[in-house]
Amino acid sequence: MNVRRHLIPRTALAATAVLGLATLSACASDDAAATNNKGKLDVVASFYPMQYLAERIGGKHVEVTGLTEPGQEPHDLEISAKQRAQLEESDAALYLKGLQPNVDEAISQSGIKTKIDAATLTSLEKHGTEVGGHAEEHDEHAEDEHGEHDEHEGHDHGHDHGGQDPHIWLDPVRYAEVAEGVGKAFAKADPKHRATYEKNTEALVKKLKGLDTEFKNGLKDTKSKVFITTHAAFGYLAERYGLTEEAITGLDPEGEPSANRVRELQKMAKADGVTTVFYETLVSDKTARTLADDAKLKTDVLDPIEGITEKSRGDDYVQVMRSNLKSLRTALGAK
Repeated sequence: MNVRRHLIPRTALAATAVLGLATLSACASDDAAATNNKGKLDVVASFYPMQYLAERIGGKHVEVTGLTEPGQEPHDLEISAKQRAQLEESDAALYLKGLQPNVDEAISQSGIKTKIDAATLTSLEKHGTEVGGHAEEHDEHAEDEHGEHDEHEGHDHGHDHGGQDPHIWLDPVRYAEVAEGVGKAFAKADPKHRATYEKNTEALVKKLKGLDTEFKNGLKDTKSKVFITTHAAFGYLAERYGLTEEAITGLDPEGEPSANRVRELQKMAKADGVTTVFYETLVSDKTARTLADDAKLKTDVLDPIEGITEKSRGDDYVQVMRSNLKSLRTALGAK
C-alpha cells in the first residue's frame, strides 16, 4: 500500500511553554485578582476547550462564563456589548489568540487584569497550508483551488491564524501543557486557593496523559494511516500519532473545494486505502457526503470539539476524544 506522509513544516513558535509563562506573568497583575461577592475567581473563557480547562482546574473556586454558546461555530463569534462589559468585570480571561479575532480584540482592549493566552503556553505549527503536503506540485492551479495561496494562510473568511494552526487542544500532549500554564495563572491570580488549583491541574494533566496513551496504543497498528476531513483541524493529532490528514478545505471550515481538489482526493483515497470521509458536528456535512458518494466511501463524525451539543458523541472533552479515537480506529482498520 502506498501511504504518503504529510510533511509538516517545523515552524514552531519561538515561544515555548516556559516563555509563554513569562508572557503570561507580564500580562497578569502581580497582585491577587479581586474575587466576586461569592468569593470566587470570575473567569471568562473564549470557547469550549478553554472553558473545560477553567472548570476542571478552578473547580469550586472559579465562576466560569463561556463567550461561545453551545452549537455556535466559534471562528466567527461577534462579541456583544454585554460580553464586553462582562469582560471588564471579570478577574481573568482564558482564550486562544488567533482562533477568534473578535475575542482577541475585545480582550486586548479590556482592562481585565489576568489575560491568559493559551497559544503562549505551548508551541504552534503550520498545518493545512499545503494541499496534501504537496503545495509545490500544485502551484499551477493554486489560485484556482484556494483563491491564491494567501487565502489559505490569511483566510478571506476572517479565519486569520497568522499562518499558525490554532487547534492545539486536539493533541492531548499540547493540551496538557496548556493546562499546566492555566493552573499556574490561576494560582497567581488567586493565591489563597493555590493548593486546590495545583491539585486539580495535576489530576487533569494525568487524565490527558492517559488519553495520549490510549491514542498511541489505539492507532499504532492500522491498515491505513491516511484520513480525510472537511477542514484541517486535526494536524496536531495526525502528527502526534503518525497519521496523515487530508483536508477538503484547509484550515477554513467554511471553505469550498475546487473540482481539482475533489478529483485529487478521490485518487488519493483509492491509492491509500481510505474508507471514510469525516465531517463535523458544527459545520455542514454536504461537501463531505458529496465526496464520499462520488468516491463510494463511508462517512462518519470526527469532532474538533469546538463545542458540546446534543449531537456530540460524549458529554465532555475526554469522552468526545475517545469517540474520535473509536471512529479513527474503525476508518483506518485498526487491528
